[in-house]
Amino acid sequence: MKLKVTSIGNSAGVILPKDLLARLRVDKGDELYAVETPDGIRLTRYDPVFAAQMEVAERIMREDRDLLRKLAQ
Repeated sequence: MKLKVTSIGNSAGVILPKDLLARLRVDKGDELYAVETPDGIRLTRYDPVFAAQMEVAERIMREDRDLLRKLAQ
């Protein structure tokens, strides 16, 4: 599905067609979560539990960056 990026005020956004909203099971006002994957960006319904887990993971990655680099070697 091809989507076009458009201006929305001082920002940019994408308008999601009704059939895509139905497939995502979301409606106007709902929140979505964008996750970067090796294949691109995955767009899913917002999951507060997953969001909290990602915040913890990101904090750990920032705080222990040097340790994680050594473990990766």
